[in-house]
Amino acid sequence: MTQKVLEWIAGELRAGRIVASAVVISAHGSVPGKPGARLALSASGESMGTIGGAGLEYGVQQRLEELLEADGPGGEVATYQLAKGAKGYEVVALDSLCGGQVTIAMEVMLPMPHVLLMGGGHVAAAIATTCDQLGWSHSLHDTRNGFSTGEMFPRAEERHNSSVEAFLEGEDLASLQRFSHILLLGHDWGEDEARLLGLLERLGAAVALRPRIGVIASRAKWKAFSAAALESGHSDELLEHVICPIGLNIGAESPEEISVAVCAQLIAAQKEVRPEAQNWRERAAGSDLN
Repeated sequence: MTQKVLEWIAGELRAGRIVASAVVISAHGSVPGKPGARLALSASGESMGTIGGAGLEYGVQQRLEELLEADGPGGEVATYQLAKGAKGYEVVALDSLCGGQVTIAMEVMLPMPHVLLMGGGHVAAAIATTCDQLGWSHSLHDTRNGFSTGEMFPRAEERHNSSVEAFLEGEDLASLQRFSHILLLGHDWGEDEARLLGLLERLGAAVALRPRIGVIASRAKWKAFSAAALESGHSDELLEHVICPIGLNIGAESPEEISVAVCAQLIAAQKEVRPEAQNWRERAAGSDLN
């Protein structure tokens, strides 16, 4: 059962879903779950495994749901006394007649970033290398032959060589959520505009959650993209959730420097640290990324 639960957890994380898990680390007396018993819940509401059922599992599952609602990494260790009116320091009493005591470790796990790089140029190659160094996943899409190959991106999970329309035709909200971020890095502004409009249409309000969209763009380019999005019926509130320009304002110029700035911004978001100046609306000054 342990392997099955761990494989299920890995699958949920690969799909981009937060998982909370519980494992029995010690047990004394009569208890429903023995050391090593595991239970896991995902943000989708599904579960796998058991720590023995009964009131113990119900109480632990409720606590896991509370930890999931916190929407961040963390965990705790709790000791449950399976007896009515049990007392003691840091012991959670359960309405049970078993009489035993069980200690459980609970943990919330966040999926590692999986970045879709839409545009396989120099910046994408640099970001892919940084993703590899961080242990993140990345995938590629490019409309040009030879710009999303295994030679250029040997560790990419997915490589797509197709038109923007063909790629988006096979995607919807559920499928796109396998990515944590989608970065528009295309060589052609028209392609990036089509990508942005197509993604907004499919993601809707979920663009504030997963995946987040980032655009490498100058002020003028973003102004044109915003106007096209508004004309297509997307709200300014929706556009607020698009990160433009991507990357922290560290004066980055080379593809390698830009990759550091971009990935640092993604780390800050993952760690829930608010970086200074995330987009044009927040910047009083700064250099453009063309």
